Amino acid sequence: MVVQIDTYETKTQAIAKQLLAATKENRSFFAQMRDQMRWDDKLLAWAMGSPGLRLQLFRFIDCLPALRSKSEIARHLQEYLGDESVELPAALKALLNFANPDSVPGQLAATTISSAVETLAHKYIAGENIERAIKTIERLRKDKMAFTIDLLGEAVITEAEAQSYLDRYLELMAQLTDVAKTWSKVDAIDLADGEPIPQVQVSVKLTAFYSQFDPLDAKGSQERVSGRIRTLLRRAKELGAAVHFDMEQYVYKDITLAILKELLMEEEFRSRTDIGVTLQGYLRDTEKDLQGLIAWAKQRGYPVTVRLVKGAYWDQETIKSVQKDWPQPVFNDKGATDVNFENLTRLLLENHEYLYAAIGSHNVRSQAHAIAIAESLNIPRRRFEMQVLYGMGDKLAKALVDQGYRVRVYCPYGDLLPGMAYLIRRLLENTANSSFLRQNLEDRPVEELLAPPQVNNAKAETNLKEKRAFPNAADTDYADKEKRERSQQAIQTIRQQLGKTYWPFVNGEYAPTQDTFNSLNPSNPTEIIGKVGLLSIEGAEQALQAAKAAFSSWSRTPAKQRAAILRKAGDLMEQRRHELCAWMVLEVGKAVRECDGEVSEAIDFCRYYADEMERLDKGHNFDLAGETNRYHYQPRGITLVISPWNFPLAIPCGMTVASLVAGNCTLLKPAEVSSVIAAKLAEILIEAGIPKGVFQYVPCKGSTVGAYMVKHKDVSAIAFTGSQEVGCRIYADAAILQPGQKHLKRVIAEMGGKNAIIVDESADLDQAVAGVVYSAFGYSGQKCSACSRAIVLEPVYEAFVNRLVEATRSLNVGAAELPSTQVGPVIDANAFNRIREYIEKGKQESQLALEMPVSDTGYFISPTIFTDVPPNGIIAQEEIFGPVLAVIRVQNFPEALAVANGTNFALTGGLYSRTPSHIEKAQAEFEVGNLYINRGITGAIVSRQPFGGFKLSGVGSKAGGPDYLLQFLEPRVITENIQRQGFAPIEGAD
Repeated sequence: MVVQIDTYETKTQAIAKQLLAATKENRSFFAQMRDQMRWDDKLLAWAMGSPGLRLQLFRFIDCLPALRSKSEIARHLQEYLGDESVELPAALKALLNFANPDSVPGQLAATTISSAVETLAHKYIAGENIERAIKTIERLRKDKMAFTIDLLGEAVITEAEAQSYLDRYLELMAQLTDVAKTWSKVDAIDLADGEPIPQVQVSVKLTAFYSQFDPLDAKGSQERVSGRIRTLLRRAKELGAAVHFDMEQYVYKDITLAILKELLMEEEFRSRTDIGVTLQGYLRDTEKDLQGLIAWAKQRGYPVTVRLVKGAYWDQETIKSVQKDWPQPVFNDKGATDVNFENLTRLLLENHEYLYAAIGSHNVRSQAHAIAIAESLNIPRRRFEMQVLYGMGDKLAKALVDQGYRVRVYCPYGDLLPGMAYLIRRLLENTANSSFLRQNLEDRPVEELLAPPQVNNAKAETNLKEKRAFPNAADTDYADKEKRERSQQAIQTIRQQLGKTYWPFVNGEYAPTQDTFNSLNPSNPTEIIGKVGLLSIEGAEQALQAAKAAFSSWSRTPAKQRAAILRKAGDLMEQRRHELCAWMVLEVGKAVRECDGEVSEAIDFCRYYADEMERLDKGHNFDLAGETNRYHYQPRGITLVISPWNFPLAIPCGMTVASLVAGNCTLLKPAEVSSVIAAKLAEILIEAGIPKGVFQYVPCKGSTVGAYMVKHKDVSAIAFTGSQEVGCRIYADAAILQPGQKHLKRVIAEMGGKNAIIVDESADLDQAVAGVVYSAFGYSGQKCSACSRAIVLEPVYEAFVNRLVEATRSLNVGAAELPSTQVGPVIDANAFNRIREYIEKGKQESQLALEMPVSDTGYFISPTIFTDVPPNGIIAQEEIFGPVLAVIRVQNFPEALAVANGTNFALTGGLYSRTPSHIEKAQAEFEVGNLYINRGITGAIVSRQPFGGFKLSGVGSKAGGPDYLLQFLEPRVITENIQRQGFAPIEGAD
């Protein structure tokens, strides 16, 4: 990062020292003593002094608004702060020293801490309702400070909530402008350079105007939010209010700027100068964005305000980039952010005739630097102002006002429950080691506090990477416009290739067959994706004999050589990512983002199993004096892979390459309806260099030819993913010893689940509703890991169900290729009819809460929700494999676990809870192979979340885990006596 030599430094230092001196407070001894007695101040001081306490305390504060009694508060206090990792101050330890949450000491502790947290919240939140917020605003105006008001609220996950968000802002502007008529003019904030400044300003979040806002669907998102924004801006003009657009997470940045640039160029809004946008200094590409805004503003001809802030989501952005294996959008180094902020301040103010500046910071140096530039350039006062957050920079704000600058205070208001996320961000900012506010409180030397920021270049320019044994393939970031366009172009390109014929690949050659079938697009069954040749029993026998002949050579091929072929296959998939996505979109009706994740999974399988085989190939040595003991592995023989249609690339790829890299010859029999995608996988493996006869693509009728291969004497292992019915039949058939068979067959079978998510009374309902909706209706509920039961505790049942129904109603149901689609078709007519039958059964035993009209062009079924479902009901026990969710009411957490465990399956499960004891109990007692806590239950990632279940969900080790390859290998031990005439080397002897 380049650090500019700032010509404004001398002036910056002089102004900063003045401001810093003004923020220092000479407080009386009694005032200091009073603060030491206040629990809210104690909590902040303790949080700054102990990272472990800080973490657990903030987690408790996050949970607090969901707790409905003092006993619950007391119990959670002990669970969070009684953790062994937390070193408690004596006063807090004494407060928590109660035996029973219902006891008087327990009630006292609950009252003390909840009151302290409420006091903390009131420090940073301008009011719980509009009346209190107006009182706060009027007090600020008396202190010659302007305001911008932000409405705190629940995450917008339903269209009803998006409309409510707009309506509440329309009402808020009307109330504020009405009361503003009674306000006296304050020249310092209501007038600048003879030009009146709107007294009322509101700050809004663009994404909240559409519940399904998604960069992947840029056009649809723009259309939906723009209508509501126009309504807001028109009403603001009528009332004389200003509107400022906040900036949120990085993923929304580019589309937010694009939407606002286009909308504010419309004739109706082009001349408006009472509108603002926000840029974040901690982002690496903000300078480029600001340059773009300057060029746009020159073209527009009328300025808008740019609020420059440092950014509030550093932890979230960093964690997301690490988890997604994406480049880190934020600087790692606090100094780099500060340098960038100063560079941006300079660039913004030096273009003051095109853009007005609002400098948002609590750092005295940052504000002084802006003032130094403004004074040096004689920038008119209308064109810049200083901004602080309510409760965060009070002394700095007063000092700035006293020196004659316009100061605007960002005032969030609303209920404490949805405001808690905002409060946590403020507490994190106040207690962070790098926070200027904290450093100032610690009485750091003035020279240190006001020194020009320094950049650790090595740290600033690098991405934060966690040390992981296996680096996963990165999914596509559809916030990138170029990648969105490539994705859509791939679908158009693939459309030109539809209707081709795909023959079985046997013994190194494509083999035409007599029988064929058409693979159809489930979004539009009149569209033929491809014609697929069906192998006969004779053809299957030829394939098995070819595999048998090839086994000797392939089994002796060095593991490194086999692994290299897998890695090349993974690289080819990465090169063809968008093409493979397009084939899946069209053949199995899976939405684009889901397909992209599946390509990543397939690539991961290739690379992970290559690594694993090289690890296993080293074997183990258990030598001792006079004797060597070698433990190593050899391949089993011939593997038959029988793959499903719901993950038409990743699952067949994973099973196939695992078998191949272990040295087995492998036959891939795909599900009929996804045979074209399997053919594309076959093409990649062939191109990667799999030898003749080692891998063969054998599409066929499962009931006849597939069954023939399962029973064949030369098949050593069968890897199956599919229904319980077929899996159990394969398991039984494989157990029968055939004439001439000299081994017992190894069966690896994943057979689905009846997966449940428990939502307890402490759950974050924003997270829980969104997680259940995605887990239940992603890919139309056709994932083996999909949520088909939501088990909800009584205290939150009604609130959860109401939001669940509305969130689901807001989903876009349509053709899989549309970027807006979240719920596509089910796979075929058989699935359609079977799911419809289950829905009718559900209507007989439960309450239908949601069923929507859908297109009758393809195999579309509405996301369907049943409530008050009996735990032993048909739709609560049987795997439906479609977009049908059973919501079950329970009275307490033990009952929730009992209901969750009350099926024949044990695949995936989830828990939304902020109660440590519930989380601990679920970890011990929730009978599932993959348990997900406070997140969705689909989307297992190779090596991070190896996938598979038990009970009737399957048999075998987890896919993508360290045991998986062992199923395709036979272990051997070779012991050799190395003594000769009583002599053998002895390690360590002379």
